[in-house]
Amino acid sequence: MNTTLEPAGKSNIKKRAVPFLALGGLWEQDDIDAALKIMTAAAQSNGNFFPLPEEGDFQKALARHEDCAHAVVVNSCGTALDLCMMALDIKPGDEVIVPGLTFVCTAGCAVARGAKVVFADVDAKTLCLSPAAVAAKITPRTRAIIPVHFSGLSADIEGFDALSKKHRIPIIYDAAHAVGTKHKGKGIGGAGLAGCYSFQSNKNMTTLGEGGAITSNNPEFSEKVRGLKTFGYVYGAQLRVTQIGYNYRMTKPQAATGMTQLAKIDRVIQSRLRCFQEMDRALSDIGEIIRPAGIAEGHGCHLYVARLDTEKVSFQRAEFLNHLKNEWQVATGNHYPAVWSWEAFASVDYDKRDTPVTERAVQQVMSLPLFPTTTHDDVAYIAHAIRETISTLGSKR
Repeated sequence: MNTTLEPAGKSNIKKRAVPFLALGGLWEQDDIDAALKIMTAAAQSNGNFFPLPEEGDFQKALARHEDCAHAVVVNSCGTALDLCMMALDIKPGDEVIVPGLTFVCTAGCAVARGAKVVFADVDAKTLCLSPAAVAAKITPRTRAIIPVHFSGLSADIEGFDALSKKHRIPIIYDAAHAVGTKHKGKGIGGAGLAGCYSFQSNKNMTTLGEGGAITSNNPEFSEKVRGLKTFGYVYGAQLRVTQIGYNYRMTKPQAATGMTQLAKIDRVIQSRLRCFQEMDRALSDIGEIIRPAGIAEGHGCHLYVARLDTEKVSFQRAEFLNHLKNEWQVATGNHYPAVWSWEAFASVDYDKRDTPVTERAVQQVMSLPLFPTTTHDDVAYIAHAIRETISTLGSKR
């Protein structure tokens, strides 16, 4: 492999499209075969899509992979978070602390229960929720804290453990980005009271486009969400309905493909890590770009979220990204707009002065198009396009 990260003949680079793919992992023949096997059997005269032994197999395999005692698979990470709020009996008058730099469902799950969302700031380096910022927001009404393992980087688990122990507040991790993420060499599935995973199509693994899971080391909490996700049923010698529940189940074909996807997730992460590390090296001499923290073994490598240092350039992110797209055909993602910027959160009582790091970050972040299939030349081309775009638009150096 060529060790330089600058394409040969850089003054005469042939421009080409580098898309931001909708599929974040690998979808291969074994995944297709797993889904077709279920569908073919169901098409027989006596076939159906029940019972669900695949669900149990997937839950056990996921719990092993994520280093926790229990896993409950559901139909999305959003419903996983909803179930956790229900299991904690979050209600009007309660407060739930979340970051503002996240997908809307991290906060939406609390709003849906009538609770007050309290935004705390993120760490300037990791962009994960800051335990110190959270500590300043805790009140007697605080009923839960939802940190995010942002982009696949583990949040400060020890910091949140200390807060949880001191204030007796449960920690529910949003692990939508974090399948395969390690913290000090161990999977993050057992951190806090629970973790909520996503297997939506743009994640590093997918269960037919949608899917999620709740992981925990707490057997009582796990059984409670297990019942809530399926009409309140408690399975045993005698079927019981002990609580009002819902239908948040994963389907049989989804669970089957979850097994094949989980079998390759470590390979997917290693491929992504290679790309992330190459991009880190390729951008290391561009002072106008703030590279993401923690790109090393253990990072889940879901998103490579770089930042445009707007204090060092004479243009804004929108102009920069438009130039990348229009002149170099390099697509990017935005992870994320501030939660409070969405119309649905317009009524949330919030003072922007409380979260200066988040306010700055949401104007700077850009997810670069790095995937398991990204090549060495793709990385070099993206870095070259970034360098040339900054040169064209002008910096303050």
